[in-house]
Amino acid sequence: MTSNERKGLTRRALLARSVAAGTLTVIGAGFIAAPNAAWALEVSVISEHEMATLLQMARDIYPHDRIADRFYAVAVKGYDAEDKKAMVAEGVAALDAAAKAAGHADYVSVGWEEDRVKLLQGMEDSAFFQTVRGGLVTGLYNQKEVWPLFGYEGESFSKGGYINRGFDDINWL
Repeated sequence: MTSNERKGLTRRALLARSVAAGTLTVIGAGFIAAPNAAWALEVSVISEHEMATLLQMARDIYPHDRIADRFYAVAVKGYDAEDKKAMVAEGVAALDAAAKAAGHADYVSVGWEEDRVKLLQGMEDSAFFQTVRGGLVTGLYNQKEVWPLFGYEGESFSKGGYINRGFDDINWL
């Protein structure tokens, strides 16, 4: 073991390991960092585990490989609120219990997306799931930075409508 290895885990090593592991990393009390370390999310009401679960849940409900985790983080940040604390705690506990029954430590530790989706399908009628799913529709897809990834140019009314802005340029019909 070299002297650098004995000094402890440096910030650079932590970030490199989190990238290699491909998981969200709890950086300290109240912070979660992305695998690429391009963003971090502070939580103040719910726990880091609950926020990490919401982030993974958001990715599993609306999976888009081209959308960065930071957009999902913006979409679920609103659940870090006092009025949502009990719902999130109960929902995450139920999801973790289902994951434990399937032989995993918790929902976030389930390695395969297919297995996580099965767990979500088991609770899709719950108020927690429906609230998170419904909130993601606007929380994720109303972010203007995401629109170009889907080829959406935004509203057209203020620019004269779609008729004169490419409405008739569909070449696949």
